[in-house]
Amino acid sequence: MRLNSAAFLLTATVSTSRSCICFPLQVLTTRTLSPQHWAASSSSFALPGFQRGQQQVLRRLQQKFSTNFKSPAVCASSNGLSATQGSRRNYFTPASSSSSVLLARRATAATAATSAHCRNNLLIRRMSNSSNTATDATKKEVALLQFQVSSSKIDNQQKVKELIDTTIQNNPNVQLIVLPEIWNGPYATAAFPEYAEILPPLGYIYNDHDESAINDSDGVTATMEQNCPSAKILFDAAKKHNIYIVGGSISEKVQSDDGTTIYNTCLCISPEGKLVAKHRKVHLFDIDVKGGITFKESDTLTAGDTMSVFDTGSDLFGMVGVGICYDIRFPEYALLLTQKYACNILIYPGAFNLTTGPAHWELLQRARAVDCQCFVLTASPARTEPPPPDAPDSVTKYPHYSAWGHSSIVNPWGEVVGTCDEKESVVIAPLDMEEVKNMRQGIPTFGQKRNDLYKLVDADQKA
Repeated sequence: MRLNSAAFLLTATVSTSRSCICFPLQVLTTRTLSPQHWAASSSSFALPGFQRGQQQVLRRLQQKFSTNFKSPAVCASSNGLSATQGSRRNYFTPASSSSSVLLARRATAATAATSAHCRNNLLIRRMSNSSNTATDATKKEVALLQFQVSSSKIDNQQKVKELIDTTIQNNPNVQLIVLPEIWNGPYATAAFPEYAEILPPLGYIYNDHDESAINDSDGVTATMEQNCPSAKILFDAAKKHNIYIVGGSISEKVQSDDGTTIYNTCLCISPEGKLVAKHRKVHLFDIDVKGGITFKESDTLTAGDTMSVFDTGSDLFGMVGVGICYDIRFPEYALLLTQKYACNILIYPGAFNLTTGPAHWELLQRARAVDCQCFVLTASPARTEPPPPDAPDSVTKYPHYSAWGHSSIVNPWGEVVGTCDEKESVVIAPLDMEEVKNMRQGIPTFGQKRNDLYKLVDADQKA
């Protein structure tokens, strides 16, 4: 779980039945803590990396609450499933921010039934601040889906369908769901053409009762089920649950007289089933880090040439800008999204690796959030282990890619208000657009640009 440097208050309603016990605790820390870092002992904490003063504070707090104290590591249900394995929720309210409340829940499709059982046994109360008058029914939440991607497109599609259904069923206030980059197949340049689909055009409106045909460049028409089954799942889910879906990305196939072009494409779908944004990755991931990783998306992919935004309405999140993974490294793109379109949220489905992830993943999210004074959301695939040497050819056909994971939500102040580790997870948090407004009014950098010395030029306006 993640605790920022401000004081956080973690409070849960205690259910003494079925051995589910949580506790109140207020701490100061800048560390990222996993459940195993907490000692089950009632007399001392075992927290690595803490300074002596912080340890003393924690010991005093523990003594204060020692009567009913249990560590999160032993918070479990009678069915043997640890709350940290299937259904634990963590709520954190920063003392410096009245509306940034973290809900981070780890869940896997494989243990959905067991997780639901554990959720029924573990009663947790969301913390609220007296200055935050929003009721549970009016909170506007977002959800990031982090799951393992396999070489089976059908399995990946079924997992996404079930995960979206489960997320909305258990969290009815979620208004927007974000999927990870390249979620329907392996993240490998050679795999992109095989898993590519012919995607609908921007502005396409899906009707699940009278499905419109998708035309390819050769004039051949086919249904969405035939041309883009992965996209169809997203359209069906958006309409079924009346939510916005930022569909991570899948490889897109575009056929022309010059041959076949492959893009890394994100579909953004409205609750009405309309394709409100279609982002083709602008900056291709071509890197060669000595002693780290070499990857060249341009071997098979073509870069997009448009900026992508969509409007959720002033009653929801307002304007939302979209990039994909490597796009986050380019502040000019993010600044133009916020300065030209006044985006309140920037969303980056991504799949950082084990070289760049630990060093730059969170850093870049916080940088873009502070630069643009907005929320930044990222969704990554969960990490997978390399297959064994005797794995079937269908599994070892393409090079294995280890994703960093750690899907996150960052607020306009640059605080990580929702995150997870590398495992399959769902990260959920309510977003208050007043935070964006207050940040931009309190530190009005947008109105303090020195255009006489430098200027961010929109290529469309320049042309």
